[in-house]
Amino acid sequence: MVLDLFKSRRRAHLRGRAAPKAWREILERNLPVFHRLTPEDQTELLGHTQVFLAEKHFEGCGGLVLTDEIRVTIAGQASLLLLHRETDYYPELTSILVYPTGYIADEEHHIGGGIWQEGGEARLGHTGQRLGALVLAWNAVRKGAAEPNDGVNLVLHEFAHQLDFENRSSDGTPALETSGDYRAWARVMSAEFDALREALEAGDDTFLDDYGATNPSEFFAVITEAFFERPRALRQNHPALFMQLQRFYQQDPTTYSMEPVGTH
Repeated sequence: MVLDLFKSRRRAHLRGRAAPKAWREILERNLPVFHRLTPEDQTELLGHTQVFLAEKHFEGCGGLVLTDEIRVTIAGQASLLLLHRETDYYPELTSILVYPTGYIADEEHHIGGGIWQEGGEARLGHTGQRLGALVLAWNAVRKGAAEPNDGVNLVLHEFAHQLDFENRSSDGTPALETSGDYRAWARVMSAEFDALREALEAGDDTFLDDYGATNPSEFFAVITEAFFERPRALRQNHPALFMQLQRFYQQDPTTYSMEPVGTH
């Protein structure tokens, strides 16, 4: 309890102090959506960014030299998912590893029966429930931030996985408040996930990225990208899905999205 109180007070202090001017300038330069937030939300996002940077360890990999521009650009996007919510700042996450570009990860692939195949897999980002770390390619981070209405954002995707882990599992369901919330979430997400899979099997076009059909965890990450980057189209095509995400994230990105009006 004493440690929790100390942590809470320290975080409140970090959120309450003025962010360095250079950090705000980085967000204004690299995150076009920052300009469209209300002044109150800008202040809140900067506060979350300060807590995030104080608590998470960043490490440059593959020859990348870390700068404040890299750290703040990542932290600012991750903090967008925290606006208006009680948050413990991604408690399962300790470190963010940043490569200059995509990287190769050694993986074992199950190819059937009891046979596994080892090989390299090209990646732009990755995180895992027991990993304690999150890996990002800086060029993909920068591109995702600069193009805020294409429905693709590596940081939002990978940090959505971290939110998924907060209920101690990787099942596409973040920590919710009540049993009723869990029932409503399960009902909507199961129906939408099954519908996406069925549409892909039938060869139909889908609004949601087909990578979301991989499993419920990837589905949550994909719909989070859509919610923040293409909220109007998501609300039009999947209203029940939009409503669940709006309730969880406690915000309505249609109010600040750079998505063109009338997209579908």
